[in-house]
Amino acid sequence: MEKTYYPKPSELSKEWFVADANGQNLGRFATQIAHILIGKHKPDFTPGVDNGDYVVIVNCERIEVTGKKMDDKMYYRHTGYPGGLKEINLRDLLKKAPDRVLRSAIWGMLPKNSFGRGLLKNCKIYAGPDHPHGAQNPKPLP
Repeated sequence: MEKTYYPKPSELSKEWFVADANGQNLGRFATQIAHILIGKHKPDFTPGVDNGDYVVIVNCERIEVTGKKMDDKMYYRHTGYPGGLKEINLRDLLKKAPDRVLRSAIWGMLPKNSFGRGLLKNCKIYAGPDHPHGAQNPKPLP
């Protein structure tokens, strides 16, 4: 009888990757990042186990989209007060907070529970080309 393999925390190893978002398509790039955060690129992938790696994303302000999404794609949030629905389009959000655009796209591809929230914390997003994670020696994303 075969037993199901379930990795122990001591058997898990996490690596650091750095990804440049300059000129990348938003959806395709977010898919690649979510794939690495979940750990599906590893041969010992197990659903429900945090086997993914850390990802540092730089130049997220230079992400690209196709078509008329810059003006048509809207992001919504609510203040908590009656009539407090706020909306902003992609072009304005990229000027105001470029990291939120990519974080929202990646979150859309992760599980919507505490496991997914933990995975999203392994993703570090920066608007410019510099990041403070040089001590971890991140490798370029393949």
